[in-house]
Amino acid sequence: MTDECQPNPVFSLQDRAAGVLLHVTSLPSRYGIGDLGPQSRIWIDWLHDAGQSCWQVLPLGPIGCGYSPYSSLSSFAGNWLMISPDDLVAEGLLQADELADESHSAASDSETSVDYDSVIAFKQRLLTTVWTNFRGGAGDAELRPAYEQFCLAASHWLDDFAMFCALRDRHGEHYLQWSRELVHRDADALAQAGRDLADEIDQVRFSQFLVFRQIARLKAYAHAKGVRLIGDLPFFVSADSSDVWANPEMFLLDEERRPLFVAGVPPDYFSADGQLWGNPVYDWAALQATGYRWYIQRIRALLTQVDLVRLDHFRGFAAAWHVPAGAETALSGEWELGPGADFFCALQTDLGALPFLAEDLGLITPDVNELRDQFDLPGTRVLQFAFDGTPDNPYLPENHVPNTVVYTGTHDNNTTRGWFESLTEEEQETVCSVLKIPGLDGEAAAAELLRLTWSSTANLAIAPLQDLLGLGAEARMNVPGTTQGNWSWRATPSMLSATACQRLRDLTEACDRLR
Repeated sequence: MTDECQPNPVFSLQDRAAGVLLHVTSLPSRYGIGDLGPQSRIWIDWLHDAGQSCWQVLPLGPIGCGYSPYSSLSSFAGNWLMISPDDLVAEGLLQADELADESHSAASDSETSVDYDSVIAFKQRLLTTVWTNFRGGAGDAELRPAYEQFCLAASHWLDDFAMFCALRDRHGEHYLQWSRELVHRDADALAQAGRDLADEIDQVRFSQFLVFRQIARLKAYAHAKGVRLIGDLPFFVSADSSDVWANPEMFLLDEERRPLFVAGVPPDYFSADGQLWGNPVYDWAALQATGYRWYIQRIRALLTQVDLVRLDHFRGFAAAWHVPAGAETALSGEWELGPGADFFCALQTDLGALPFLAEDLGLITPDVNELRDQFDLPGTRVLQFAFDGTPDNPYLPENHVPNTVVYTGTHDNNTTRGWFESLTEEEQETVCSVLKIPGLDGEAAAAELLRLTWSSTANLAIAPLQDLLGLGAEARMNVPGTTQGNWSWRATPSMLSATACQRLRDLTEACDRLR
């Protein structure tokens, strides 16, 4: 694929700014999970008052295996678990007594954890009631034409996704378990399913309309407060997704639509055997033949919801680790070339600018850096990776460059306090030596790394809320390579105190990041 392209001026970080990483589901809520309603607006107010310019979230799609936002049922759809019950009441789609009858069933035993099974059951019942009410005429006069317009504009992905969800509920969770006619999208079989599942399909469409409607309102509210939203685009898609089912020609699959290869990474910081993710890998030649239409469409869909996009696993655009299907570990994989500059040229032609942040962590080779720099994309630095004792470590603050996003840690790291407290005594001494502050404990180390992050020459500094609050390992969001106990952490209202807000504002102002 060609590397020849002279890009026009693209998005870059020109001003010093700061932000917070917190997924929507981690917001406080009396419904067992954070949502897009009143509490998210309170959170944006908090960010505004703290002088923050950005709110970074994890992928916003409907969760699949392990409740992971990186294992979504669709690259295009929204996570219906984030629909705000309070905003449904405000729109007249739900009566207060209908919500009161159900809301107690969503409560978790812990304010700081999502009980996904309870929340899923609660939201399913609630949205069934909302759909019944809508069909009965509930809601304001503009709601139905807005819904019809949404269905028309999103039909290129919505129809397949709605059918996929209805079939999944009827025939089993993984689409490869369905009949061969449905797996291979036989026209007669799909037509019959459309008749049999018409109401279920329409309910999925309506739930998606509600998600996107609430996201659009939240984005407008954030803009009014001077806050930009940073979204997250997983490089790969889930094996069990409407993406693969509806677009098999875009992936390397066998005749039975099973992956020939699956994605992963070789041994790294997180795993001695590498990470075996299990996602199907792309047929980039097939995608290139269409002008990368499908991949560009998934990016455009996300950009309707957010202002900037973090390109997860950016190195995959240069080369990705392909592991033969059936392998027990990622050790037997090989690097296979990605689309390179050809893809970003096509993307730039379509979008006009490239509002992206490149997640260039892990095993990075010169071709990855060259691709990032050719398009002037901000790279990523994580301070927790800075303390191996070598002066040329790129994560050390003195080695940062302005066109970079620097983090204390990410959703895949332990909290900074938890990270420091998990180090050996010798490793802690190395950190203290680099920081030139002897005798640090976990709380003090977290505070110092936060200060260093905000003091960096990188133009954008971001920290997870857990690090701003100095929380320990109990507040960790995800442990890579594990499938249990992740993605459930939630903040409580008391954590979002005026004191914490002012402390963050003071640091932001002192480090010349107040915008």
